[in-house]
Amino acid sequence: MHEATPIRPARKNIELGASDETFQNLHEFIRKARANLNQNAWDYIVGGAETETTLRRNRMALDEIAFRPRVLRDVARVDPAVERFGRKLRLPVVLAPVGALEIFDPDGAASVARGAGAFGAAHMLSSVSAPGLEAVAEAAPDALRMFQLYVRGDDAFVADYVSRAIACRYTAFCITVDTAHYSRRERDIAKRYVRESRLRSTGGDYQKGLSWRTVKLVKDRFDIPLVIKGIATAEDAKIALDHGVDWIYVSNHGGRQLDHGRGAMHVLPEIVDAVKGRAKIMVDGGFCRGTDLVKAIASGADLVGIGRLQCWALAAAGERGVERMLELLEDEVARCLGLLGLTSFADLDKSFLHPATPTNMPSVLSAFPLLDIEPFRY
Repeated sequence: MHEATPIRPARKNIELGASDETFQNLHEFIRKARANLNQNAWDYIVGGAETETTLRRNRMALDEIAFRPRVLRDVARVDPAVERFGRKLRLPVVLAPVGALEIFDPDGAASVARGAGAFGAAHMLSSVSAPGLEAVAEAAPDALRMFQLYVRGDDAFVADYVSRAIACRYTAFCITVDTAHYSRRERDIAKRYVRESRLRSTGGDYQKGLSWRTVKLVKDRFDIPLVIKGIATAEDAKIALDHGVDWIYVSNHGGRQLDHGRGAMHVLPEIVDAVKGRAKIMVDGGFCRGTDLVKAIASGADLVGIGRLQCWALAAAGERGVERMLELLEDEVARCLGLLGLTSFADLDKSFLHPATPTNMPSVLSAFPLLDIEPFRY
């Protein structure tokens, strides 16, 4: 299986000029995406597993953190750029691996990679997103690209993907480990809808049988930074360290796998304490505002994954939508840092954070109070 098979998209690509002012707030991408997407595509991106409790807890965990700003510190110039993987990024952001991006745009992951590269952010390609590993590398050769694999084959299957990722100059290789069993996505079940990519999916027994042995295989045989995505406890983080894992990716799959899990920002401090700087840390799960990114970095993350917001931007305006979304996110981050009394991420730490009581009911759209969209209506 060398290339993902394209799926008929739910929208046509929209070309925007470099000086486009169509989108001035992040929530405007969501409103446009909702207008462009059919109900099945919309439910795919906004939904979670069963009661969607984990999904809501991702937002609640972020909303339970307040800031402790400092003042009179000369913040005339703020630069939110960071260096990761020996590259300068305009934001400490990775556009997280999302399957079936071709649902949102005809060029799928290639559009996302180009948009990320044009802006200066990292992109992680899902192994179940078209047009596939080689085509995305060709589409965005200069972007900071990583590759994520669902293990749906034997050792040779895994080795083939790692070899191809190295050949195509992917910066890191990621194995997702929180999908041993596919969850119950009740939005789809209630409509008796099965996505085409699910119908084509094979190799589930390999995913169920995945163990640390495969992690060892990759570390022993290949020279590429290894990311393990789906770590949710200090115990597993320590085992990952024992196996030489370079990046620990804290994630609950956006609330789409285990129901009644913890919010990502509830998990992150536990992982940071366990890792103690011996590996780098990525995190995703409900992050969609500049303040969210600042909270994650202050808590010890090195990169923050953007999932749903990436898809909304892609569905709203294709490649340029992704780039514009990152521009607005950068503006939010820079303003947040400046108002905290900081000119960069260098001096940001958890002393700028404080526990707080959430002020609104968490949902997949609760970070965007100006929206008039009901996310739960079929």
